Amino acid sequence: VSNYDEAGYLPEAMNNYLARLGWSHGDDEIFSLEQMVQWFDGTHLSKSPAQWDAAKLLWVNAQHLKALPDAQLAERVLPHLQAALPGVVVDERLPAICGLFKDRCDTLVALARWIAAFYGDVQPSEADLAQHLTPAVRPALQTLAERLAQGEWSAAAISAVFKQVLAEHGLKMPQLAMPVRVLVMGTAQTPSVDQVLFLCGREKVLARLAKA
Repeated sequence: VSNYDEAGYLPEAMNNYLARLGWSHGDDEIFSLEQMVQWFDGTHLSKSPAQWDAAKLLWVNAQHLKALPDAQLAERVLPHLQAALPGVVVDERLPAICGLFKDRCDTLVALARWIAAFYGDVQPSEADLAQHLTPAVRPALQTLAERLAQGEWSAAAISAVFKQVLAEHGLKMPQLAMPVRVLVMGTAQTPSVDQVLFLCGREKVLARLAKA
C-alpha cells in the first residue's frame, strides 16, 4: 500500500477499486467508502476469481482525484510536490493550479509534476523549441512580452492581449500559444494559456518569455 501512496494513489480510490474486484452495486463504478458501507449487504458478490487491472485502478484513481475539492487536493498533493521540489514554498495559488490541471492527471505524482512548473524551473526540450520557436513567431513573442509587462494582470486581460497580438501579426492562436506554452511551461500542451500565464505570475512569465 505504501508504494501506491508514494505513486500518488488516493486511499479512497484503492478502497473503491479493491471492493469492486469482488462485489458490485449495479453499474456503479465510482463510490465513496460511506456509500460502500451503506450499499454492502452481502449480495452481488462475484464468484469469479478477481483479476488485477492496473489500468482500471489508474482510471478509478483519476475519477476520485478529479472529484476532490481544489483545497483538499492541494493538501493531498503537497507532500508529492515537496518530494519533487525540496524546500518549495507554496502560496494561495496552489488550489487554483490544482483545479486547472486535475482533469489531466491520474495520480497525485502526475499533478505534482505540473505544479512544479509554477514553483520551480522549466527546461523545454530542444525538439519543442526547434518546432515551435520559429523565426516567424519571434516578433509576435516580443510584442506579447511588451504588452504583458503593462496593465492589469488577469486571465481576461491576458486573453485580450493575445487577441491584439494575433491580429497585429496575422497569426492564429496555436502559432503563438504553442511557443508561449513551451517557454513558460516547458511543454506545448497545457490547459487554457491565459489561465496558465495568470497563475504563473507576471514576473515569471516575462522572465521565461525573455529566453525566446
